[in-house]
Amino acid sequence: MSATTGRVVAGRYELSTLIGQGGMGQVWTAYDKRLDRRVAVKLLRPDKVAGHEADELRRRFVRECRVTAQVDHPGLVTVHDAGSEGEELFLVMQYVDGADLGDHLAEHDPYPWQWAVAVAAQLCAVLSAVHAVPIVHRDLKPRNVMVKQDGTVTVLDLGVASVMDADTTRLTHTGTPIGSPAYMAPEQAMGGAVGPYTDLYALGVLMHELLSGDVPFSGSTALGVLHRHLYEPPVPVRRLRPEVPEALEALVLRLLAKDPQHRPDSAQEVYEHLALLLPSRGTPTGAPLDPTRPFLRPHAPWPDRARTPAPQPAPAAPPAPAAEKADVAAAVDEVKRLLGEGRITQAVDILGSILPVAAEQHGEHSPVVRTLRKQYAATLLDDGQYRRALPELRRLADERAAEAGQADPQSLRHRYEAAQCLEQLGDPAAALAEYRALLPYYENRYVAAGDPQQAHDVRRRIGHLLLALGDRAAAHDTLVRLLHDVERVQGPGHPLAADIRRTLQWLGQVRG
Repeated sequence: MSATTGRVVAGRYELSTLIGQGGMGQVWTAYDKRLDRRVAVKLLRPDKVAGHEADELRRRFVRECRVTAQVDHPGLVTVHDAGSEGEELFLVMQYVDGADLGDHLAEHDPYPWQWAVAVAAQLCAVLSAVHAVPIVHRDLKPRNVMVKQDGTVTVLDLGVASVMDADTTRLTHTGTPIGSPAYMAPEQAMGGAVGPYTDLYALGVLMHELLSGDVPFSGSTALGVLHRHLYEPPVPVRRLRPEVPEALEALVLRLLAKDPQHRPDSAQEVYEHLALLLPSRGTPTGAPLDPTRPFLRPHAPWPDRARTPAPQPAPAAPPAPAAEKADVAAAVDEVKRLLGEGRITQAVDILGSILPVAAEQHGEHSPVVRTLRKQYAATLLDDGQYRRALPELRRLADERAAEAGQADPQSLRHRYEAAQCLEQLGDPAAALAEYRALLPYYENRYVAAGDPQQAHDVRRRIGHLLLALGDRAAAHDTLVRLLHDVERVQGPGHPLAADIRRTLQWLGQVRG
């Protein structure tokens, strides 16, 4: 079904103007007929990809929308609604009135360096909030950043960027990265593990572009651009604009470090450096779209005239915890119902509140409590709450290993999921160490846990983490050996073998 002006999505959102289009999706301005407001509607067609990939795309879309909706930050576009209609998935977002950063830069050449600092500081505030979830944006670039009329910056496409551009972080059959290679960190383009450090690299590219008028690495082909990302040092911006402060130039160069371990540790650290360069408080010029304005007069009304805020209703009393409303069995039934309806966040809250009650009633180490804790950890993991899931998984792994031995399959599974959490939390070194510690158990055919397919998955993750850590030679060797074993055990036509060959082809092209 094709979208047209005047079409009503979900019986509520009337499409108005097409403002963006890609291979699998469209973005429209629309009107929310129920609340009489302008919104942005993103439509996605999973049927444009084949077979199981369409199902995976749908699953990722729902999860990304749910996780994005949980992030509360004024610099992030608000998600209002999401769902499906026919073959399409739809996402309804806040409509942002302003100019995207690419147009803003084009209209202000040269871009004042103070503006670049103000934009970057606001982006760091957003990245710090989303990385804490943790979410990695994966596609930070000027077209995904809006400067509003009051000078505040809003980030678009959080998380959903990787769904809309499903191949942004993968390689095509020709070994060419798809997406935005000019802003893509080396480890991301080559299929390595991504983390907060990946977004910080993109931030460095964006800052270089704002300060110099162009991205640090460009070229006629994606391969040429990536080769420059990997091997060429960026031109220091003061050679192009001597008025840029030395501290700002040094910060951009750190963000653009080839090795993720040499970049700043976090968006918070970058913000602390930028804060020293922000303009001091004063009177703004009154011009719209000035990104320094939020720092000159924080939270000042726009335009400069007082407006009486609408009265706010008294906050409703928080709902009683599930443990106070029902017994453990009833709460478990409620959790099952919620999970069946896809309401994972609410199920997590009930599980978290019922666990202390169950432990008091049945004992901390009872089968009932152990089962509930497994469900709690699995639900946290499914909800993307990796920071909360990690200690739960480690505790489950240690307790099971103490009872049944280090090679126990359940203990190993919990350790594997804990390593996934570390990977998602942006700690590639710790994740790599955990996967390496797990690998001998999965490769040993003489223990009950021996599992060649699981071993192949762990080895693939090790290769991708080595890429993320900048050790391309070790990644290449790991993936070559893995390809040989996958082809021997599962055949040369297996999807994993094809995926490894694409990565190795890309590595071979950039290594020379």
